[in-house]
Amino acid sequence: VKWSFEELGSLSKKTANVLSEACGLQRGDRIVAILPRVPEWWLLNVACMRAGIVFFPGTSQLTAKDISYRLQASKAKCIVTNDALAPAVESVLSDSQFLKSKLIVGEGSRDGWLNFKELL
Repeated sequence: VKWSFEELGSLSKKTANVLSEACGLQRGDRIVAILPRVPEWWLLNVACMRAGIVFFPGTSQLTAKDISYRLQASKAKCIVTNDALAPAVESVLSDSQFLKSKLIVGEGSRDGWLNFKELL
């Protein structure tokens, strides 16, 4: 994927709107992104800067225990991941009292998850 700065700016504005409206995040809220190297990672990163949301990146090699720790320590209100990593995230969701929304990046859909591409 190649984006011009204008395209990245436009897409990051749309992403910031998704985070603010669909996910209900506000300035100062925290989001954990556990994604491999995909273009959406950059959209989320820039969108969080625009909206004043604190962005916590995580590698796709995190275990369920690692994910649980990051969710608890950061008090994240939103988590973003892909289809392959969603089961590991779901296995620790009961431990996270702060999490309000879950975004999935990919073509598929999961119960209880918002689809990032559809919202964008």
